[in-house]
Amino acid sequence: MLLLCTLLALAGSPALASRPLDSIVAVVNNDVIVHSELQAEIDLVLPELQARGTNIPSREVLEKQVLERLILKRLQLQQAEQLGIEVDEETLTQALNGIAARNGLSLEELRSTLEQNGVDFDNFREDTRSQILTSQLQQQAVMRNIRVSDAEVDRFLEQEADTLIQRREVKLQHILVALPDSPTASQVAAARSKAQGLLRRLRDGADFASIAAAQSDGRRALDGGDLGWFPMAEVPTLAVEASQTLAKGEVTDPIKSPSGFHLIKIADIKGDDPEPVRQTQARHILIRTNEMVSEDDARRRLEQLRLRILGGDDFATLARAHSDDTGTALKGGDLGWVDPGDTVPEFEEAMDALAPGEVSQPFRSPFGWHIVQVQERRQQDTTDELLRMKAEAALRQRKAEEATDIWLRQLRDEAYVDLRLDQGGY
Repeated sequence: MLLLCTLLALAGSPALASRPLDSIVAVVNNDVIVHSELQAEIDLVLPELQARGTNIPSREVLEKQVLERLILKRLQLQQAEQLGIEVDEETLTQALNGIAARNGLSLEELRSTLEQNGVDFDNFREDTRSQILTSQLQQQAVMRNIRVSDAEVDRFLEQEADTLIQRREVKLQHILVALPDSPTASQVAAARSKAQGLLRRLRDGADFASIAAAQSDGRRALDGGDLGWFPMAEVPTLAVEASQTLAKGEVTDPIKSPSGFHLIKIADIKGDDPEPVRQTQARHILIRTNEMVSEDDARRRLEQLRLRILGGDDFATLARAHSDDTGTALKGGDLGWVDPGDTVPEFEEAMDALAPGEVSQPFRSPFGWHIVQVQERRQQDTTDELLRMKAEAALRQRKAEEATDIWLRQLRDEAYVDLRLDQGGY
C-alpha cells in the first residue's frame, strides 16, 4: 500500500500534470488502455519510487515502464474476471480503513487529505481494489501450487539458518585494498582487480585472517582484520546491508569507498531464538462459487449450516456432507494444527478472531465461502520446530516470487498486446 506522506509530498509535482488528449496507448486482448489511465497509474507509482528513494527516470522511460505494469495489471484483472474472483465493497472498505488507521486518520479524513493535495481518491480506491484482487488471483493461480519438501528445509537450515535468527550483534572481519587520494582510472582498476582476486581465494577456502594479515591495508590487518562485535545499531555503514542479510561465514563482494575496496566477512552472529508461535486447531466447511452457485447462494447455505451446528448438529458430519474442500471433507473439515501464514489472509483473520469452540459467520476467501470453527489453541515453543517452520515459510516465499514472475511472463506472452504509446496522438 502507498504511504500517505509520499502521496502528499508528490501531489504538487510537475510530473503529475495530465495531458488533455485521451488516446489509446495499448490494446490488451479485447480491452484498451487510454492515456488518462496511464496518467492515473503514474500518479500512483511516483510516490512508491519516492518512498524507496529511487531516482525518477525520464518521462519517456517512466511512461513505458508504467504502461507495462498497467498491462500486467489489466491481464490479471481479465484473468480474475474469467475465474469469477471479485472484491466486494465490504472487503475494500476494510482495506481502506486499514490504510487510514495506519496513518492515524479516519476514512473520511483520508479521502479529504488526499483530495486536498491533488490525489484522486477514486483512483486510489480502485488501485487498492486491484491490489487486493491480484493478490487473491495469485493465491489461487500460483501460491496454492507451491510445495516445499523436508529435504529443501534441511538444506536451508544447513546453509542459511542464521538468517532466521533475530540478530542483536555481529562480529566482523575486514580487508581493505587502499586507493591513493585522487586515484587514476588504472589505479582504481588495479585495486578492484586485487580485491576480486582476494575474494576468489577466500571463497575457495583460504583463511580470512591469514589473507588480511598479508594483504590488507586496513589498520587491523595484523589482527586478521578482526573488527570485533557490533550491536546492530552500531554497525559501520559499509557493513549494514551485509550484517542484516549475509549468513555466518559469508564475505561481501568488493565494496568501493573513497579509501578503497573493502571485503567484509560476517565472522559470527549473536541473536535471539524465534518467539513461540500460537498454533490453532481448526476445521472448516467450504462452498465454492461457480455458474450454478452464486455468491449469495454460497453464503446462505453456510448460514443455514452454521445455524444447524449452533443447534446441536455435528460439525464433522455436516462438513463430510457439504464441504467442497475434498482434501478435508472426509476428515470432517479438520485442518489440523495451523501455523500463522499457513492460510490465506482472509481465512487467518477470521480464524484468529474466534474463541475456542466458536463458529464464524460465513466469509469469503480466494477459494470460496467458508465457515470455520476453532477447536483448540496452543503455544509451540520448540526451537527446532520453529526454525523449520520459519525455513519453510522463507522457502515458500522465495518460490512464490519466482513462480509469480514465470506466471506473469506466461500471461503476457499468451496475450494479444498492441502498444500504441509512440504512435502519434499521444
